[in-house]
Amino acid sequence: MEATTIKVNGMSCGGCVKSVTNVLTALPGVSKAEVTLTPGEARVEFDPAQVTRAAMAKAIDDAGFEAA
Repeated sequence: MEATTIKVNGMSCGGCVKSVTNVLTALPGVSKAEVTLTPGEARVEFDPAQVTRAAMAKAIDDAGFEAA
């Protein structure tokens, strides 16, 4: 397992945090996602053999937020 932190722009409430958490944990290989509104980031534990950081960023973008 590896861990990474992804900046997430565009979140404004707890519902946004839940949405980002849900899209990340739905990805194969993601074992844990801790998303915080302030400072707007997601700390993700994942299996790099199953999912890439780019795929996680795309999932965040596809959910209507901006992964930085």
